[in-house]
Amino acid sequence: MYELKTKETDHSVVEFIEQVENPKKREDAYKLLDIFTETTSFKAKMWGTSIIGFGSYHYKYESGHEGDAPLVGFSPRKAKISLYFATGDTKREELLKTFGKHTTGKACVYINKLADIDVDVLKELINQSVIFLKETYPN
Repeated sequence: MYELKTKETDHSVVEFIEQVENPKKREDAYKLLDIFTETTSFKAKMWGTSIIGFGSYHYKYESGHEGDAPLVGFSPRKAKISLYFATGDTKREELLKTFGKHTTGKACVYINKLADIDVDVLKELINQSVIFLKETYPN
């Protein structure tokens, strides 16, 4: 049976952010913490060793694979800041057009710094992701 590596933990979010070496990235992480907390009304939790997640949902795929994941989150990584939003939502792609300087991977949106993006669009992406996942995975 496949074991999920990224699970909710009780590690301290603040302690994790304090370990971010780059002072500007650490400052952005605290700003993102405030933005995500205010936008979702969820308390920040650590998921695995490096993802700060907000809320959670349980998913189950047709393949039988299932697990829990944060509704939204971010991680101040060494190279870039990873933002986690729902994939598969067409509104996400529309919002990203006006988001600012970013790149995308399979599931992540990557930014260099908070100043590169439109924070209002970030809040819309957060809200849209939460709505989409709650509708897609109602239980």
